[in-house]
Amino acid sequence: MCDDDARPGRRSLIVTGAAAALTLGSATFARGADTMHRTETRTVRGTLPAGSPDFVYVPVDVPEHTREIKVSYTYDRPAVPAGTPGNALDIGLFDERGTELGGKGFRGWSGGARTEFFVRADDATPGYVPGTIHAGTWRIALGPYTVAPQGLSYELTITLTYGEQAAAPDPVYPPQRAKGRGRAWYRGDCHLHSWHSDGRRTPAEIAALARAAGLDFINSSDHNTHSSHPHWADAAGDDLLVMLGEEITTRNGHVLALGTDPGTFVDWRYRARDNRFGRFARRVRESGGLVVPAHPHATCVGCNWKFGFGEADAIEVWNGPYTPDDEVALADWDGMLVASVRDGRGWIPAMGNSDAHRDPDPVGSPQTVVLADDLSREAIQEGIRAGRSYVAESRNVSLAFTASGGRGEHAGIGGRLAVSPDTPVTVRLEVSGAPRCTVRLVTDQGVLFTGDPLPVTGSGVVEWRTTPANAAYVRAELRHETAAGPLPGALAAFTNPIFLGHR
Repeated sequence: MCDDDARPGRRSLIVTGAAAALTLGSATFARGADTMHRTETRTVRGTLPAGSPDFVYVPVDVPEHTREIKVSYTYDRPAVPAGTPGNALDIGLFDERGTELGGKGFRGWSGGARTEFFVRADDATPGYVPGTIHAGTWRIALGPYTVAPQGLSYELTITLTYGEQAAAPDPVYPPQRAKGRGRAWYRGDCHLHSWHSDGRRTPAEIAALARAAGLDFINSSDHNTHSSHPHWADAAGDDLLVMLGEEITTRNGHVLALGTDPGTFVDWRYRARDNRFGRFARRVRESGGLVVPAHPHATCVGCNWKFGFGEADAIEVWNGPYTPDDEVALADWDGMLVASVRDGRGWIPAMGNSDAHRDPDPVGSPQTVVLADDLSREAIQEGIRAGRSYVAESRNVSLAFTASGGRGEHAGIGGRLAVSPDTPVTVRLEVSGAPRCTVRLVTDQGVLFTGDPLPVTGSGVVEWRTTPANAAYVRAELRHETAAGPLPGALAAFTNPIFLGHR
């Protein structure tokens, strides 16, 4: 199965997996301090069969006095029948500390976004973590994302450069607080990809687009790496809070680690059946972050969420341009709200993010608008966790949504109007920036109010009266006009619920 020219000292590694054991070639370098060569190169070739394990590792013996590791790779893409996945091979790197789950030896991941990378003490390819190169057995991680029936043949070219290492830089991270406006509504986009994963924008370019979109905060969320964290400091400012995180991209769904401590890495090498997600959800929270399953009903390979929502602090219901899978996610979330009031248990707030990767993906469409005490990581997270938020397609859309009783009782988004079951309740929605959109009020009994389209000015006020006996909660949706048919139009905005009645 394996043909390699990684001599001298050729050896192999057995990796057990889904279908059978795999024999992978290794790369051994003989250079010592007395060798005159400045670089050495080895090539490793092999084939992964259909049904390979999710991740396999090619060992590389790195000698003393190595100052740079560079890896490039190629793999074949044979023709496959219609409807059959072809070959796709991801790649990453672990250092001499090993590949144990938890990421202690993690040095970078580029997935399928790059064909080569390097690591030095003072610098690394985006997606990879610079730092001292210690002698020992490093491992190139290969992730056969999909494998054609014919198998996947790969070739790795590994080049070591020798010499004195430069000093490793001390990372500088963005501040955890921006200037803010005190207790106010703040706009943010918490799902963004830079060139540190499969995006094409630098942190500075993303920050410029966030400011242009009227955002107050963003969250970094590159796939399976925290390498971008030190590169956001120059992009932040008094006018823009930059939180740090990761999109944990497993084979059974993606989840945002939202606002973790700087330098936090969260592993992704498990499936739902492995019963390990809870461990890494705790890792996110212990690092000060929120656990937010992303695009739970997306149709891409490995994107559909299969871990359940028991660990979720919020759910990304709206991801990028509004599509049918977002409509399914919205309906699924509403069903979870119904279950929460029926069973008397806690509820999970919803949010929306752009998932922007490259031009022309707009940053801040959609965006989550959060009522927070300050423009700080802690205050924004608390607002998201409490559900004091709504989702809008752009900065143009603003909402004010309240419920009030007859004796001055009052509640806003994410709150509870604690009145008796037969108390008359007035629900009021004020809208601006949504021309020709239709207001729908959704409860645990379904859609109980549908208004006329708003005027072309985009502004309007809707009032609706109910009681807690008729509606355990109420939330608002703004829908664009539909061309034809019974289906509702695409969302322009939606709110988290206001709960009515005593718990």
